[in-house]
Amino acid sequence: MKKWFIAALTIVSLGLVGKAARAQVQDIVFPLTPNPKFVSCLGVPGGPTPTAEILVQRGELNDILILHAEHLRPNLGFDLFTIQNSSLLSNGAPDPNFKNFGLAWYQTDVQANSEGNAETVIKTILLDQIFGFDPAAGLAPTHTFHVGFWFNNPEDAVACGFDPTKPTPFNGEQHAGPLAMISVPNATTKLGPLCTGPRKVGSTFVCTE
Repeated sequence: MKKWFIAALTIVSLGLVGKAARAQVQDIVFPLTPNPKFVSCLGVPGGPTPTAEILVQRGELNDILILHAEHLRPNLGFDLFTIQNSSLLSNGAPDPNFKNFGLAWYQTDVQANSEGNAETVIKTILLDQIFGFDPAAGLAPTHTFHVGFWFNNPEDAVACGFDPTKPTPFNGEQHAGPLAMISVPNATTKLGPLCTGPRKVGSTFVCTE
């Protein structure tokens, strides 16, 4: 495990000292995979492929997520969401049957520094229980077990073929660029990594604690 993750685990674990141990998974680490179509706009030309890892640790009332990314193009801005569906398969290839991201929750901004590194922290409900619903729209409780971030500025992805006159809604102004990096589903359960307790019901898996 990378040194920064060891340090992060130490910090967030302090909030759990003295609390009763539970059978649930207490922390998870998973990577985000670059969107293949836009990876050359995400990093420095000729440089290392951008990487991002996420640590999530379960808390008593809510959870802590820490994102750490490296080898990004310096000073790029992004917007991080939890989403229902990934556009990638478990092997990181584009899903040929992908239709849309489903329900999406705006969580935080992400900003690369002058060296191309980015780190951000959020504290909210994440592991196993994250969901949204809207009775007025007929939306039943829907989980968002994937994590991804989008280019904040549509112009930053033009060199990779993105049309800035057709922005995506993935920032505070609903005028963002394309997906930059996202989690991939589990090869067996097809669920996103924020589900730590999958349970098989019939031919599919659901998430339960």
